[in-house]
Amino acid sequence: MIKVAVCGALGKMGKEVVNAVEAADDMELVAKIDIAADDMYRTIEEAQRVEDIDILIDFTQPKSIYQNAQFCLNNNIKMIIGTTGLTDEQVENLRKLSNEKNTGCLIAPNFSTGAVLMMMFAKQAAKYFDNAEIIELHHNQKKDAPSGTSIKTAQMMAEVKPDFALNNSDEVETIEGARGGNSYSNIQIHSVRMPGYIASQEVIFGSSGQILTVRHDTMDRKCYMQGVLLAARHIYKNNDFVYGLENIM
Repeated sequence: MIKVAVCGALGKMGKEVVNAVEAADDMELVAKIDIAADDMYRTIEEAQRVEDIDILIDFTQPKSIYQNAQFCLNNNIKMIIGTTGLTDEQVENLRKLSNEKNTGCLIAPNFSTGAVLMMMFAKQAAKYFDNAEIIELHHNQKKDAPSGTSIKTAQMMAEVKPDFALNNSDEVETIEGARGGNSYSNIQIHSVRMPGYIASQEVIFGSSGQILTVRHDTMDRKCYMQGVLLAARHIYKNNDFVYGLENIM
């Protein structure tokens, strides 16, 4: 049995992960961890002193995820990170630590298999268009902007082309930020925060005479659980560092 701890267990995603792990035939939920809890572990350190943990799945806050990951990897606890907000430098540091400690770590900006396919389709389409922008839409309680999914999508597209703003005119923003944020290969990312959304993203490609839109919408957080369990089973068997669920699909 894969012994799993869930950090952020009282959050919306954390609750879904707890239910998914408890329902899995090959997994055992050994610890629920949440800083706001009265009847469970409040820190990873507390849980680690008592429980035998193979994998910790983290859906917490951007401000705590980096320290959580460092603690786990330094204590030979394999790590699955669903919390977004890590910088490129932090991701690279965790890659080095994972390799140094020979302890598996998987970071996925999105665990929805449909969203990952959307990202893969966007990378494929990027070969054939010189102009592209990303609009990501989330609920208004999301802490970070732009989303980890949009950043990862832009990174994947940038792997195949250096510039997605071909022949754009010089722009003057009369309201600062109106054109979104300029990211990898000049891909503009626009973030919408609105009650009613869970998570949506569209990648818009344009060329003379045509527009292509690749879009994914999340209606229920249960859609992430297939990817979370896939990640747990992979990282249990392997000690590699993985950034992006598409690398194990």
